[in-house]
Amino acid sequence: MKSTGKRSRTVSAKRRAILTAALDAFSQVGFHGARLEQVAERAGVSKTNLLYYYPSKEALYVAVLRQILDIWLAPLKAFREELAPLAAIKEYIRLKLEVSRDYPQASRLFCMEMLAGAPLLMAELTGDLKALIDEKSALIAGWIESGRLAPVDPQHLIFMIWAATQHYADFAPQVAAVTGATLRDEAFFKRTVESVQRIIIEGIRGR
Repeated sequence: MKSTGKRSRTVSAKRRAILTAALDAFSQVGFHGARLEQVAERAGVSKTNLLYYYPSKEALYVAVLRQILDIWLAPLKAFREELAPLAAIKEYIRLKLEVSRDYPQASRLFCMEMLAGAPLLMAELTGDLKALIDEKSALIAGWIESGRLAPVDPQHLIFMIWAATQHYADFAPQVAAVTGATLRDEAFFKRTVESVQRIIIEGIRGR
C-alpha cells in the first residue's frame, strides 16, 4: 500500500515538473518553437518518459492550457447566489489580479493561443468554459433583476474584468515602463486591486 502511494506521488511530481517546464517553453517560444527534448531536459526526465505521460507535443500543450483554465476559472466557480453581489465581484477582481501576479507566463501563453485563433483549445472554450460563463451570467442577471446591480450585460461585465486584470500580466513590460512597478511590488499590487475594484464596482453599483 505504501509503495502504491509513493508511486502515485512520484507520478504526480513528474507530471507537475513536465507541465511547469512546458509552460516555460511554450510561453517563451510558442507551440511551434518549443521542442520536447528541451521540455524534458528542463523537467529532469527523458523524452521517452515525457511521452509516456503526454504522447505528443499537442497533447502536452493542451494539458498546459487546460491547467491554465483551471487556475483562471476557479475564482469564478466560487460565485454563489447567496453572496453579496458587490463583495463577490470585488473578491473576484482581487483573485484575478493575484493570478496575473502569480502566473504571468500562463496568462501570456493563453493570450498567444487566443491570438492564434485558439486552434487547439476551441473545444474547451465552446464546451466547459461557455457552460460556466452561461451559468454565472445567469446568476449576475438575477442580481441585476433584483436591483442589487445596475443593468449591465453580464457577459460583458465578465469580459471587462478579464481584460482589466489580465492586462497586468499580458502587458507587464508596458505597465512596468509606465508605472515603474510590477504586481510583485506589494504596494503597487494593493493600489491596483483597489483602483480596478473601484472603477468596476462604481459602474455596476445598483442605482
